[in-house]
Amino acid sequence: MSQDGYTLRPETTTVEPGKLSDFRFTVDGPDGRPVTRYTPLHGKKLHLIVARRDLSGFQHLHPSEAGGGVWTVPLTLPDPGAYRFFTDVQPEGAKKQLTLGTDVTAPGDFRPRKLPKVEQVAKVDGYEVTLTGSLTPGATSKLVLSVSKGGKPLTDLEPYLEAYGHLVALRDRDLAYLHVHPDGEPGDGKTRPGPSITFYAEVPSSGAYRLYLDFQHEGKVRTAEFTATAGDQGTPTPPAEPGSEPGDGHGDHEHN
Repeated sequence: MSQDGYTLRPETTTVEPGKLSDFRFTVDGPDGRPVTRYTPLHGKKLHLIVARRDLSGFQHLHPSEAGGGVWTVPLTLPDPGAYRFFTDVQPEGAKKQLTLGTDVTAPGDFRPRKLPKVEQVAKVDGYEVTLTGSLTPGATSKLVLSVSKGGKPLTDLEPYLEAYGHLVALRDRDLAYLHVHPDGEPGDGKTRPGPSITFYAEVPSSGAYRLYLDFQHEGKVRTAEFTATAGDQGTPTPPAEPGSEPGDGHGDHEHN
């Protein structure tokens, strides 16, 4: 929850599942007061990532400022369970970008979902995304994600948060966090708007990971999801039960 004296502090740590709520939080500084000035990261002052601890229910949100350092965002947690919230921020005066995390519970009958099997193609809203490359623990891995629709490669992806795609990886069980931005950017004279988006990611350890690619086409952002393994990895471990001891939460992060 805290890094370099900065802390993510939600107004509530319980949200009713399946119901739209106004979720509010602050990022408190070393002086204990809410931060009000930030250095933008990829077009936004703050990025909010949400996922249930079985790696389902992924959301990439952009809250609004309500004044006095308070952030607000319409939020629905679809199913009961424990969710991990991450913020990517860089308060003015901070030496580097920070990733802060906290847990929020949606009470009810938690029914964990099995981690989906490893596949190279993900389908979402009529789009197909193909993943090429593999993860190597402790080393930089090249991942290429290619987007097509109706069997035709897309060459008109639209910029989203100053890039043609954003990739988040969460490690199974402890939800160690990696946020990677693609190689190149719109308008640099060399990066094409599809069909391929190239990322260079370094995962910290062997194990199972869930990858989430955000891309925009025809004015709408969609998320393609993959399960990938790094190193000598057998059957993915089952999701952690609510109340089990979490990892450090924000773990590793990388911005290219």
